[in-house]
Amino acid sequence: MTSTKGFASAAATVLAGAALCLAAPGTAHADDPCQLGWSNVGPRSCVMNELRTAPVLTVGNGICAGILNVSGTAFDGPLTSPSVAPGATHSIALIVSQGFSPLGNWAPTVLACDVNMVVDWRNLDNGATGSVTRFIPANNTSTYPVQDLVVHTGPGRVQVTFRTDKPNLPQTTEVFVP
Repeated sequence: MTSTKGFASAAATVLAGAALCLAAPGTAHADDPCQLGWSNVGPRSCVMNELRTAPVLTVGNGICAGILNVSGTAFDGPLTSPSVAPGATHSIALIVSQGFSPLGNWAPTVLACDVNMVVDWRNLDNGATGSVTRFIPANNTSTYPVQDLVVHTGPGRVQVTFRTDKPNLPQTTEVFVP
């Protein structure tokens, strides 16, 4: 009878531990570990919202057709050092790559051109607006994307438009910045 109680106790412990693992809040995959509570700039929620758009079709420098792939994470911060923007709060960290490779990393990338990407944003909650321009070389493919582009929008619902300074088909999306 003792071994049955011991087995039942061990099984209950394992189940309780598994339930805690599933119920515990996950940490965000930002540049630093997330710690709930207060930071040096105010409350921190550790909420991270993913951002992804359809590709931006564009004409690059010269006679070149290109595709910009944009994804990112909206976070409340602050980010610690080393990071893409130490101290950044209530912002969007973007990852930008060019072109696509039909066979993955084993084939050359096509539709990659030197372009100036423009990020226009508008905070729908407080009315703030802004624009960031960044040169994206053709060699910034999915293997070597641009990862240090941070847009400081402030907290709230933010409408973001990605385009280039050449003829293009821009992409617009909305994300909540915690």
